[in-house]
Amino acid sequence: MADCIHVALMSGKRVKIAASTETSLEEVKLRAQDALETGRGVLVNSQGRLLALNQTVGEAGVKPGDFLTLNIRPSAVEAIASTGVRGEALAAIMSNESVVTWGDPMRGGSSSPVQEQLKNVWQVQANMHAFAAILTDGSVVTWGRGVFGGDSNEVKERLKHVRQIHATERAFAAILDDGSVVTWGAADGGDSSHVQDQLKNVQHIQAAEAAFAAIRDDGSVVSWGEGGDCSSSIQDQLRNVRAIQAAPYAFAAIRENGSVVTWGNQRQGGDSSSVQQHLRNVQKIQANSHGFAAILDTGSVVTWGDPEKGGDSSAVQQQLKHVQHIQATECAFAAILGDGSVVTWGSSDFGGDSRAVQEQLKNVKQIQATSSAFAALLADGTVVAWGDPETGGDSGTAAEQLRNVQQMQSNCLAFAAILDNGSVATWGSADDGGDCSAVLEQLRNVQHIQSSRGAFAAILADGSVVTWGDSLTGGDCSHVAERLKGNFAG
Repeated sequence: MADCIHVALMSGKRVKIAASTETSLEEVKLRAQDALETGRGVLVNSQGRLLALNQTVGEAGVKPGDFLTLNIRPSAVEAIASTGVRGEALAAIMSNESVVTWGDPMRGGSSSPVQEQLKNVWQVQANMHAFAAILTDGSVVTWGRGVFGGDSNEVKERLKHVRQIHATERAFAAILDDGSVVTWGAADGGDSSHVQDQLKNVQHIQAAEAAFAAIRDDGSVVSWGEGGDCSSSIQDQLRNVRAIQAAPYAFAAIRENGSVVTWGNQRQGGDSSSVQQHLRNVQKIQANSHGFAAILDTGSVVTWGDPEKGGDSSAVQQQLKHVQHIQATECAFAAILGDGSVVTWGSSDFGGDSRAVQEQLKNVKQIQATSSAFAALLADGTVVAWGDPETGGDSGTAAEQLRNVQQMQSNCLAFAAILDNGSVATWGSADDGGDCSAVLEQLRNVQHIQSSRGAFAAILADGSVVTWGDSLTGGDCSHVAERLKGNFAG
């Protein structure tokens, strides 16, 4: 009788697969997908390492009785953006594990130079100018603006057994299975040569606009790039770190004891000395473009950074109790309290003043943000918006449609909501996705919406894609429409 390998989904559902040392991992994966009745995925071992499917069970070091995880493919569409909303092109992973791209060809909207290499694609990461795809064998393919990460030839031989890729605006950093790191792209982040000997046993990387910070398995931190340098006194404090949050040019690290260490541009949150005594038992931190807001275990909030742009919450401090979640625009914050009400602070032009809609902000379940406006989804499925009306702070044009909203998505300048009947309502800058009237009849049975800087892409139930917004940032996929019909991985 053949030996068995256990293969499990993240949900805990599992199956036994009969396999010998000569059985290919591709065969193990296919059998597991069939038995678990799930979509395409990749196999990961107990150490979190992605297994190359062209290896046999024996070659991969998998032993009888071992437990593997079948990771199902993530979202089919990735925007070019370090923040998720400021990109210029879109890339779709297809069900045959190839990639289709559209948008600005100079920023990754054309993958034709590497199209033949884009096979067996598992994940796609993006910065502002380029894409990087991890293949199922752990190798990497890049395209887009070469100097900003689209050309990885100088490090290609080192890009093997890649576990994760992270991106600043103009560079990439890859974590390998052995915990080492490979970087490429612009020097501010892409050049890690002066810290390369320290980049060992790395577990996670956090990216700012032009710098990276890596957490090692012992809780120490290595950072590099513009805003990544820190003094020796700060470096000595970076011990037992469990999480890092980033503003554009500053970092905030949460230690295991709940204290916080900050570094980078002082005006943008890199200096927390004025509130350091209050930063105790911190649970999580949110950032905007100019500072940070920390939620403590008591549900109170501590802020620092540019005082005019969210770094000073003193005017609403007494209201900031039982805070559950904080969302941010570029220059303001919005906090959801335990009773479903909302407290805002920061620049009024960026949503920091919600007084005009305060009475409506009750039973809030979720808040989304553009660059300068907020939109709150209430428990009854309605939406309340405030902030800059040009970027979605006024939902009046879609008010009659905003009923029974299930999900919201945003880009820099507009919002899109999926209703319970699978249709879509939009508002904000009309040219940048706030007006979907040209494709409204096609927006049926929408399952998910992804954004670029000024456009949206909706994935329908049949796997097809509908786009709208600025054509230069991915709002027009007509030239690849035939390739995008019903072939999404998911």
